[in-house]
Amino acid sequence: MGTMTLYWSPRSPFVRRVMVTAHELGIADRIRCTDAVVAMTACNADVMGVNPLNKIPTLVLEDGGVLSESTLICEYLAAGSALVPQERAARLRALRWHGVGHGLTDLLVLWRNERLRPTAQQSAPILDAWAAKLAATLAVLDGEAAILRESPMSLGHVAIGCALGYLDFRFQELDWRAQAPALAQWFATFDQRVSMRETVPSA
Repeated sequence: MGTMTLYWSPRSPFVRRVMVTAHELGIADRIRCTDAVVAMTACNADVMGVNPLNKIPTLVLEDGGVLSESTLICEYLAAGSALVPQERAARLRALRWHGVGHGLTDLLVLWRNERLRPTAQQSAPILDAWAAKLAATLAVLDGEAAILRESPMSLGHVAIGCALGYLDFRFQELDWRAQAPALAQWFATFDQRVSMRETVPSA
């Protein structure tokens, strides 16, 4: 695995998941980050040149191959490492957590986009539904906090940790820790990892 180019933003939780993974694997120095502003209402010509979906993160490999989805990128980087357990039950658990973390991040990004619309244009039913889904997800993860704490570090831990970090970054007023105290205790330790400290999002 040689030098790679990552189309990147310091505020994207999906990019952060890729970079936390890279730091955990000790390969962050092989990734050249290129600033890329993308939006639902505008196309970035540089990103479109390698990813027609105009999304970040997009990873360009040394041989010119392109990976354009954060889950795929993380699994590519971590293939064969301890972040992807080989034992079947542990692997399924880690990949399930990875999916939950990714889905929660997706929800939060859509939620934030809705809240950025003029108040009169926001959909109260949609906002209420996302709040209910967040509460349900936090309840499930809170019930699994002990397993998270006891299980070896995996891509699932990274995905959940980055989703919670995005809650802190963009949804401070929600006080998610009051809803999930056991999960909050796990995250307090996880958030001190070097990989998380090196990837704190900037405003």
